[in-house]
Amino acid sequence: MLDSEQSPELRAIDLDALRSYRYDRVQRELRANACAAALLSDPVNIRYATDSRNMTVWLLHNQGRYCVVPAEGQAVLFEYPNENCLIAQPQLLAVGERRLARCYEYQYAAEHGKVLSQLWAAEIAEVVGALMGRGEHRVAVDGGDLLGYEALQRAGLVAVEGQPIMEIARSIKSAEEIACMRNAIDVTELGMQRMHDALRPGITENQLWAELHYVNIALGGEWIETRLLSAGPRTNPWFQESSDRRIQSGELVCFDTDLVGPHGYCADISRTFHCGPQKPTSYQRELYRFAVEQIAHNCELLRPGCTFREYRDKAWQIPDRFRRQCYGSILHGVGMVDEWPGIDWDRNEPYAQDGVLMPGMTVCVESYIGEFGGGEGVKLEEQVLITETGHDVMSHFPLESSLM
Repeated sequence: MLDSEQSPELRAIDLDALRSYRYDRVQRELRANACAAALLSDPVNIRYATDSRNMTVWLLHNQGRYCVVPAEGQAVLFEYPNENCLIAQPQLLAVGERRLARCYEYQYAAEHGKVLSQLWAAEIAEVVGALMGRGEHRVAVDGGDLLGYEALQRAGLVAVEGQPIMEIARSIKSAEEIACMRNAIDVTELGMQRMHDALRPGITENQLWAELHYVNIALGGEWIETRLLSAGPRTNPWFQESSDRRIQSGELVCFDTDLVGPHGYCADISRTFHCGPQKPTSYQRELYRFAVEQIAHNCELLRPGCTFREYRDKAWQIPDRFRRQCYGSILHGVGMVDEWPGIDWDRNEPYAQDGVLMPGMTVCVESYIGEFGGGEGVKLEEQVLITETGHDVMSHFPLESSLM
C-alpha cells in the first residue's frame, strides 16, 4: 500500500479556468480555419475540449462516443448509447446538451451499417445547423471511416481534416495545464522510485512495471500508453515490451513511462537503472554517458523562437556506431498524450516538420544509445516546458549514480 507520507502533495487545479481555456483554444482554431464546428471522436480530443471522459481506452478502438463543438456556443456531447451514461456524467461548462450516440460500425450494425451511418450523419447535420444556422458548413473531423465520411457528404456537410486543428489548439499550455502536468510527473516519479526500490535480481520485468501502474491508479491517474520496460539483452534493440523474464544482477533496466496521470495529463519520462549487487561494466557506463550527453545538449537548445529545422541542425551528433538503432525522434510534443511537433534526428529527412518553439509548449527530449548487434542499450528522456526566456526541465528523477 501507499504510505500517506510517500504521496506527493498534488497542486490544486482551478477546473473552471482549465476548461474555459481549452474550449476557447478549440473554438478559436475552428474560426481561424473557417469551420462551423468540430466533430470529435478521439477520446483525448473530447476530453481536451469538454473535460468529459468515459471508458477512454475502450473508446480508443470502438465507436460509441463523439462530440460536436461549434465555433460559437456550447457543445453537444453524444454519450455511449446507454441511458445510464446520460445520468451519470457531471455538468460541464462546455456542454449544452447530451444525447445518446448512434453507432454504425460493423460490430454493432453488421449489414445495416450504411443505413445507420446515414441516420448518424443526418443527426450531425441537424445539430450543426441548429447551432450555426442554415448553409453549407465545413466540419473539422478528427477521425472516422469511409462509411461515415461518405454519409457526412450526403448529409450536406463538408468534412475537412480536424486533427491538425486540435493539435495546434492543444500545443500551447495554460498555467493550469502545466500544474496538471506537474502533478502527473510527481505521481510518475513516485512510481519510478518504487520501481527503483523494488529492483532486485529475480524480479520479473512485469512485476517491476506493475509498481508504476499501481501508484498511478492509486493517486487518481488514468492509464499507461505502452509497456516499454526491458532488461539485460532485451534492452537492445529498443521497443521491446515487458515480459515475465527475471532480471539478473548486473543488468541494465530501461523503461519509458508514457503515463496518463491525474486530470488526463501525460508524464513521458525514460530512465535506465542498474540492477545490483554486481557493479556496472565500463561498456554500460560508456553507453550511459553518451545518452546523458545527448539529452543535456539537446535540452540546452530549447528556447522560444527556435525553429524546428534550427533545432535539428544544432542537435547532438549521434555517433555512427549508434545511428542504425537510434531513437527516431529527438524531440516530440506532449500534453494529454504525445502531440505535435515531432522532430527527427535525420537532417536529410525530406518530410521534416517545420515550425517554431513557443512559450507554453511542453516537449520531451529523447535518447536511445545501443549498437546494432551489440549487447545492452540505454534509454533516457526528459519532459521540458518552453518558457518566455528559455526552458524548464519538469522531470526531476535523478540519473543512475552507479552509471555516471
